[in-house]
Amino acid sequence: MEQKALHWLALLLLAACTDPAVQPAAEESAGGAVASCATRAYDHIGGPFELIDQTGAAITQDAFKDRPSLVFFGFTYCPDICPATLVTIERALQRLPDNIAPPRTVLISVDPERDTPEAMADYLQTPVFPDDITGLTGSIDAIRAAADAFSAGFTKVETPASLADYTMDHSTIIYLMDEDWSLKTFFTHDATAEDIATCLAEHLS
Repeated sequence: MEQKALHWLALLLLAACTDPAVQPAAEESAGGAVASCATRAYDHIGGPFELIDQTGAAITQDAFKDRPSLVFFGFTYCPDICPATLVTIERALQRLPDNIAPPRTVLISVDPERDTPEAMADYLQTPVFPDDITGLTGSIDAIRAAADAFSAGFTKVETPASLADYTMDHSTIIYLMDEDWSLKTFFTHDATAEDIATCLAEHLS
């Protein structure tokens, strides 16, 4: 079961931050609104990591074991997919019933070259993003290890014609981790705020 899960998650690895249309067709049958959110829990996804938060403090997965978390890989220079995803998460959290405590949001950078703790802290102050959000960065090796633990992928793409010089292609899965840092379910890039809210209500009630 574990090998099968890792195999199809590998099919979801790379999605250009600027164009969700490049994502593999396999994603359409892997989750989102198509499959029941209760069927998307897999072992050994979201293993241990050692990163740095937006305050500059060293942090591991143990810091997130007090309550559920929504985890997303992205970067601050991402022009559309990353901010749109964070806005969708915020809208989903606003739709949760009053009796359900919303999970925190965790953004793990895939661009440590530019995403310093200071840059992450500034980015996360965007008013339309979730209020309770933690940004994580670190060395490229530490980030690669964290991405591998989530079966997530990212790659640097040179763009010499742009002012940014390069962009990052990366997976766009949103992972729901429980208070034990175990994967409960996940959402693909095309999940709506309503989809996410409905699924969160099912898992967190």
